Amino acid sequence: MRIAFLTAPEGVEQVELTEPWQAAANAGHEPVLVSTKPGRVQAFDHLDKADTFSVDAVVGEAPAESFDALVLPGGVANPDFLRMDERAVSFVREFFERGRPVAAICHAPWTLVEADVVRGRVLTSWPSLRTDVRNAGGEWVDEQVKICDHGSNKLVTSRKPDDLKAFCEAFLDVFQEAAT
Repeated sequence: MRIAFLTAPEGVEQVELTEPWQAAANAGHEPVLVSTKPGRVQAFDHLDKADTFSVDAVVGEAPAESFDALVLPGGVANPDFLRMDERAVSFVREFFERGRPVAAICHAPWTLVEADVVRGRVLTSWPSLRTDVRNAGGEWVDEQVKICDHGSNKLVTSRKPDDLKAFCEAFLDVFQEAAT
């Protein structure tokens, strides 16, 4: 599968990008780093700058239809920047419209809220997003990983970096199921 990893140019939580990326690559998938600008993405380790990563494709130039699945890493700033970019929001929304699986961790559901795709869905996130999810018509649960199939696609969500192992296993299973 060709999997889009969507991040803003700055603010992605590094471990929430690198661990799912490596899990996807180890499973034989093709991860593609998509951002709102070309160049490099500045990752963070909480509030401290970490490594940078080369952008493979830019939203608006790489259509969602060219990907089989989407991963949204977290970080506090990352989804906040993404939800302010209409091209990024449309990119995310298109995965739901096309029935393609999506995985989001930590603060990443903020972008889902902005894309208006959580209505009627059950998901988890970093706890501070619970009110935003509920106000957007979703049901928030405090679980390590939640797989929701109450919609056009399957949505996999997790709360935080401590959930990464379960998150990676769950999204890889869901993505593999979608590929068959």
